Amino acid sequence: MTEKTNDWFSCTSSEPYDRHQYKIEFDDGRSIIMDSYEELRRVWFEYVRTMKGAKVSVIDKKKSTKGFG
Repeated sequence: MTEKTNDWFSCTSSEPYDRHQYKIEFDDGRSIIMDSYEELRRVWFEYVRTMKGAKVSVIDKKKSTKGFG
């Protein structure tokens, strides 16, 4: 079942979007990996945005294989 959200786009799933992880890398070599975009945004705006040289990388999550895959 599709829920129409406006004239151009429609919602095809209400499941969370979780195909990526997000990595914040700092100038001193430290890094943090997060599983959700919402968590990344919270940490960035609370702590990181004033730090010079910090960057975010988007990482594709590896698909888990089951059985003999």
